[in-house]
Amino acid sequence: MTMEETDQAQAVAAGYTFDTPTLDLGALMADGAPDPGVQIRIPLAMLTRHGLVAGATGTGKTKTLQGLAEQLSAAGVPVFLADMKGDLSGMAAPGEGGEKLTARTEALGQQWSAKAFPCEFYALGGEGTGIPVRATVSAFGPTMLAKVLGLNATQESSLGLVFHFADTKGWLLLDLKDLRSVLLYLTGDEGKAELKAIGGLSPQTAGVILRELTAFQAKGAEPFFGETEFDALDLIRTTPDGRGVVSLLELPGVASRPELFSTFLMWLVAELFERLPEVGDVDRPKLVFFFDEAHLLFNGASKPFVAAITQAVRLIRSKGVGIFFVTQTPKDVPGDVLAQLGNRVQHALRAYTPDDAKALKATVSTFPKSPYDLAEVLQNLGIGEAVVTVLSENGAPTPVAWTRLRAPESLMAEADPAVVQAIVDASPLLAKYGPAIDRESAYEILAGRELEAQLAADDQRREAEAAQAEREASRSRTSPAAKAPPNLIDQYLGSGTVKQAVNTAVREITRSIFGTRKRR
Repeated sequence: MTMEETDQAQAVAAGYTFDTPTLDLGALMADGAPDPGVQIRIPLAMLTRHGLVAGATGTGKTKTLQGLAEQLSAAGVPVFLADMKGDLSGMAAPGEGGEKLTARTEALGQQWSAKAFPCEFYALGGEGTGIPVRATVSAFGPTMLAKVLGLNATQESSLGLVFHFADTKGWLLLDLKDLRSVLLYLTGDEGKAELKAIGGLSPQTAGVILRELTAFQAKGAEPFFGETEFDALDLIRTTPDGRGVVSLLELPGVASRPELFSTFLMWLVAELFERLPEVGDVDRPKLVFFFDEAHLLFNGASKPFVAAITQAVRLIRSKGVGIFFVTQTPKDVPGDVLAQLGNRVQHALRAYTPDDAKALKATVSTFPKSPYDLAEVLQNLGIGEAVVTVLSENGAPTPVAWTRLRAPESLMAEADPAVVQAIVDASPLLAKYGPAIDRESAYEILAGRELEAQLAADDQRREAEAAQAEREASRSRTSPAAKAPPNLIDQYLGSGTVKQAVNTAVREITRSIFGTRKRR
């Protein structure tokens, strides 16, 4: 190590020496090898200043999340993780050692031991193995629902008017069929007058929203909305021995609906913001929330949606919650949000295309000045290595440090499904959130009104039919009796031939009795 490198290592060591509890990220890289004497850390209290974990696919972001979550749990801080690929379930089982792992951890100065951590497994809408997580349409709100439906700003505003209309009517919007029923009502004959009374909502826009909602339902989104609605405060739990519970939301089953799960995660953040009291600066977070695949959240997002996220990220710090966004490059996150992320763990980036080169340059510009040629370093980082800068105890950025990160102590693979199922079955939350409830709401109210209208129409039809029958019966009673048709004998006797024969016979009998004779 040269004198210049020695001075740099000493400066980095001084910048990462703290008096308060910390999480260990790893060891400083020098001369191509980790220096166990210079540990890179992050103050526990600074995690509420949020953070960013970024890097190309396959560079070790998931293992970074796992290692941070383990240390937070051990420090008594609950953690929320979105499990995109299912391999984070391994946190419920102890890790598997080996020569390669031992060599890595010893070089870092890490005292590694296999451990399992307290986990709770959730499944969005109950699709998968886990406690069902659902939200009511009303709680989800028009802004987030508009993001999921792909509505533009005008349509989003109109959806807000629909929510307001349902609220004034006292029609609960609990699931998607409730919202669809309200839209059908407003676009139907019965609701046309009320639609006109809702300023700014045209029949065309209401029709567009209805079509998008119908398509959304056809994609299988119905199970995610409804009751029992998940209480975000249930994410903040510790075990009797003081460890923080790691909440893992399984998401592979909703890979075809990325906007849905990313927006659902943001809904959880919004719920935490609404429910938690103000606490100001804290020694350790109440909860750390890892927001994986963050780029999906912001793709096609409207200005009101981004504004809502920015506000939540800015203000939730005072509620004691830290948020880490996980994505490929910082440019995936809007500038106003990125400005709130004080802690950075940047894994390797590749520059295979002009767009990659622009992303690399943009990433370098987000770091403080340092002796590194970051454009070169970021392209040469190995798996499990990252460029790190965090906020010190006084809120100032620490020196940029090329770091080899610690290895997780839990299983770095998917846990046995039987283990996961056993944890779910034993959870006290299963009885609370397992059953789906469908109480009276907009759908039932409007369906009841339609049924009443149909029954009333049926009654009117039956009354009309009865009146018609009575009129016909009355006419039958007052008209003359119809002459009965002649029978066969009458018909025979009434014929002309028979009558003539009878008359002739009568005359002959009369002549014989009275002695008269036939004229000649």
